[in-house]
Amino acid sequence: MKFALKQKIKKFFCGEGDMSIRISPGRVYFLWAFFVFLIVCICLRIYYLMIYNPEWLISRGDDMIVRTQEDDIHRGRILDRNGVELASSVPKHSVSLYRKSFHESKKSRKELDEQLKVLATLVGMPYQTLRDRVYASQRGEILLAKEVEAFAAAQIKEMNIPGVSQSKILHRYYPTAEVNAQLVGITNIDGIGTEGIEKQFNDYLLSIPGKRRIKKDNKNNIIEFMGTYQEGKKAEDLYLSIDERIQFKAYTALKYAVEINQATSGSLVLIDAWTGEILAMVNSPSYNPNNRDDYESRRARNRSVTDSYEPGSTTKPLIAMGALAHNRINWTRIIDCRPFMVNGKRITDSHAMNSGNLSEVIKFSSNTAMAHVALDMKASEIINTLRIFGYGSKTNLDLVGESSGSLPKITSRSRISDLERATMGYGYRIRATPLQIAQAYSIFANRGIRKPLSITKVDTPPAGTRVLNEKETDRMLKALESVVEGGGTGSLARIPGYRVGGKTGTAKVAESGGYGKYYMGSFVGIAPMSNPRFAMAVIINEPHAGKFYGGVVAGPVFSEVMQKTLELYNIPPDDLNPDGSMKTIKDKDRERYLKNKQAKN
Repeated sequence: MKFALKQKIKKFFCGEGDMSIRISPGRVYFLWAFFVFLIVCICLRIYYLMIYNPEWLISRGDDMIVRTQEDDIHRGRILDRNGVELASSVPKHSVSLYRKSFHESKKSRKELDEQLKVLATLVGMPYQTLRDRVYASQRGEILLAKEVEAFAAAQIKEMNIPGVSQSKILHRYYPTAEVNAQLVGITNIDGIGTEGIEKQFNDYLLSIPGKRRIKKDNKNNIIEFMGTYQEGKKAEDLYLSIDERIQFKAYTALKYAVEINQATSGSLVLIDAWTGEILAMVNSPSYNPNNRDDYESRRARNRSVTDSYEPGSTTKPLIAMGALAHNRINWTRIIDCRPFMVNGKRITDSHAMNSGNLSEVIKFSSNTAMAHVALDMKASEIINTLRIFGYGSKTNLDLVGESSGSLPKITSRSRISDLERATMGYGYRIRATPLQIAQAYSIFANRGIRKPLSITKVDTPPAGTRVLNEKETDRMLKALESVVEGGGTGSLARIPGYRVGGKTGTAKVAESGGYGKYYMGSFVGIAPMSNPRFAMAVIINEPHAGKFYGGVVAGPVFSEVMQKTLELYNIPPDDLNPDGSMKTIKDKDRERYLKNKQAKN
């Protein structure tokens, strides 16, 4: 075989029958032509790749060494008006293990098991559980921990365990826990806001990562920065209008009132009427956003804006202002306060009185008198008045889940009955949120000027729009003060050293087919009356402990929180004794007793 092959080669190069070593010229030319052709082809290919069309070669090279580097995603902090952190991001890492890399490692089984013991401790998993999962298969990736602290992540990295990798994640932490839970909201595992302020301002709080091209060597070291091709956006901090000092006081006072009255829920909203800023917005019961295991969607709801109620007697001053504006009543007219029938329904009072002027009607909260006032008005006048105060539409805040409440609709095919008009006079047949109720009274506190609300800190207060007559508003403020300071239904809302005004509300809770046996008690107040600035609404929903009147269940909460607010904002006392000392509650009781005694004499 070898000899035959050797003969064939000699025949090819030397010719048939000639065993001497010589090459024919034709075959030499053929070989030279072949090599020249091959060199030309190679040169043409090199020319094409390096000069005529180098992009393909460059891209293939870049595929091996050029990478895209992205900035880490960050989320801005949420702070109160004074810089107190309400939400911040804590760096954490998720840890995974790729089984194939682990099992193909050159390390010994004993060494790997020792590392697994340490790893189990760092990720918070029993060693045997971790070992069983790792050795259950030779392939696949397993998630060892979703959130690992930075110090533990650093130790895991130093161990250099084969197949173990980490990825940085955004972990949101809420220092004030349940105090601000419904207002601030929460984020999901990807750091995206899903509730509250976190959701509403998600785009503002979240950064957009910048992207740049880099070159890396075979050891994954960066050897060259090739420039940025996408500019990023830095995460911004968000300053809310909330004052955490007041917010904490409001939450603790409201929580206590809900518990002591065995109520279903409670809400509180405090507004600075001069600026339109929300200084406090709390709800009870609440939840701890740092513990997702106890998360319940019903507790995450911001009841101050999502839940609407029939506001009851807190609506009476609003209807009265509408009647005054349309000349349906005046301050001196004596109004009948005796029970009467409307469309077969008996209108009565819990505070019996035969008659009184408008100030007395507000002071003692007469349903029958306000029913007469409402019957003197057109339905459109009542509804337009309530719209002026913000009822029937969302506020400009448009918070997540915010309700617009509801007002009766007037159409060509339907009309509002006399009974509906009468009951609207004392706060039934309409629905409003605690935020809307507080906003309405902030207009009184601002002496008839309505300002847009703000949940973020305001540097320059807006001018606002006058919606009420200033003279009539001042007279209504005096009537509201008599509710608290003059022996009316809101005496439990009094504050030592300060003059307070407001209105109580007690309304039955509507159920399917009518009204149930439970009530919604509320108090909406203003302070200080010498120079009104703050308006606060307190709602106690369905108290079961026996007491249900708004002045009794909600008035004390107002007193406690408003006193703290006036002190924090250095508002000078405006209710002093002749010697200059602040009037205590006993001093106020004694003074009212003496006035009543003189009036009888």
